[in-house]
Amino acid sequence: MNSLSRDEESSKEDLDKDKDTAAEDSESKRLLPSQSPSSSLSDDENEVAFESREKIVIVDVDIPESLQNVDYVPPFSWKKLWLFTGPGFLMSIAFLDPGNLEGDLQAGAIAGYSLLWLLMWATVMGLLIQLLSARLGVATGRHLAELCREEYPNWARFVLWFMAELALIGADIQEVIGSAIAIQILSHGALPLWAGVLITASDCFILLFLENYGVRKLEAVFAVLIATMASSFAWMFGDTKPNGKDLLIGILVPRLSSKTIRQAVGVVGCVIMPHNVFLHSALVQSRKIDPKKRGRVQEALNYYSIESSVALLVSFMINLFVTTVFAKGFYGTKQANNIGLVNAGQYLQEKYGGGVFPILYIWGIGLLAAGQSSTITGTYAGQFIMGGFLNLRLKKWLRALITRSFAIVPTIIVALVFNTSEASLDILNEWLNVLQSVQIPFALIPLLTLVSKEQVMGVFRIGPILERLAWTVAALVIIINGYLLLDFFVSEVKGPLFALFICSWTAAYIAFIVYLVARGGGLPSTWFSIELSKRFSATGS
Repeated sequence: MNSLSRDEESSKEDLDKDKDTAAEDSESKRLLPSQSPSSSLSDDENEVAFESREKIVIVDVDIPESLQNVDYVPPFSWKKLWLFTGPGFLMSIAFLDPGNLEGDLQAGAIAGYSLLWLLMWATVMGLLIQLLSARLGVATGRHLAELCREEYPNWARFVLWFMAELALIGADIQEVIGSAIAIQILSHGALPLWAGVLITASDCFILLFLENYGVRKLEAVFAVLIATMASSFAWMFGDTKPNGKDLLIGILVPRLSSKTIRQAVGVVGCVIMPHNVFLHSALVQSRKIDPKKRGRVQEALNYYSIESSVALLVSFMINLFVTTVFAKGFYGTKQANNIGLVNAGQYLQEKYGGGVFPILYIWGIGLLAAGQSSTITGTYAGQFIMGGFLNLRLKKWLRALITRSFAIVPTIIVALVFNTSEASLDILNEWLNVLQSVQIPFALIPLLTLVSKEQVMGVFRIGPILERLAWTVAALVIIINGYLLLDFFVSEVKGPLFALFICSWTAAYIAFIVYLVARGGGLPSTWFSIELSKRFSATGS
């Protein structure tokens, strides 16, 4: 009898344990991001950012054995921060590409120190967007292009992919041309622009070579390139000796005039690069993190937030150096409105002379580091964008070659056609800035839609305050870039047929943006529902 009662008690305990386990599993499924059917496919069947064998394993240091399998957030560790360091610095390259440097030097030459505050806050806005991109990648274990493939119908997915590729090509042309200009400077004019383009085109093979040695080796190369930029532009900053008081006032006191509005728009517009939003969500997956363990995901987000903040602080300092050097040398001069990427080195040489190491070559080295690093990250981003949207399972060398060809063929054509004068390259640069400005909503709106969804993010979906802040920043960036587009088209569009084409295209463009916002239940619908609930509650009371 006692034996029977013991058996009954034992079976009852087992049943209670099973119920508890089932309840825990149910709670875990509710809190953690849901897995879509295609995400359950094996790596051999589905496109992934990094194969499992390529990922860096994050090892717990000094953790008691009893806690090894417990889902919690481990205490801060400098060793772990070092293991997580890398993706943020690769992401920060987009804040330092030749297009950004041109925006910096023109802002300094035309507006002096007055836009430094805007550069700082634009970098902060960029950091917010990039942290959301990293959050999406870590919490879901998948990157933005992959999630867009599942979130939107085929027609919208292909439009988003086409727009992302256009943005990447536009950025890549600027980056490759920037590298080619640097090669022309450093070769003392012996190598023409098209030759520099061909040399720069080889970066995809450098990328493939480095990838064979692992992610950390690739990250180390980018660290060297960033250090080269920082050293070059810091040297220039030290040589020119900008006014410290004016610099501090420029950072702390907001100032904006009608004469500098175009440069201000350029400063903000250069910060959000559409391909960079896709890139960061993929790069964070280079670390082996189990998205099913809430504590580990939160730990990764904490370290990535620190690392990305430090990376963008470094990029802000580099941009600050460039802006202040040109503010000191050319603000208020006749040359201010004529300075561009092509002739900047020559103007610097004429202004500051040779010295022990001519400033022209210091500028060339910094520009080359910026161009080479950004073209390699562009190739990297292109692989993720194409693979994610189209779910292509290609060998790395073939995927890199296709991605590189998309950008390098039009760039060679551009180098041959626009190599006639500095003015023609400046016009080309304006068109390329417009091209990238047009694409910004097609990266930001899907990102904010996805990070706000509990079905996608689980417990890691952003809260209402952060959601409103993010949509406000996105709306601000889109409006500022919209002003740039309007200003550009008003000055450039001539002839009734071209005007009709632009108007038709603009109508379709706005309609697609409205579709993306409405489908994702974005800011307008959220605000509208909040206002409605307030009115109804007021009526009821």
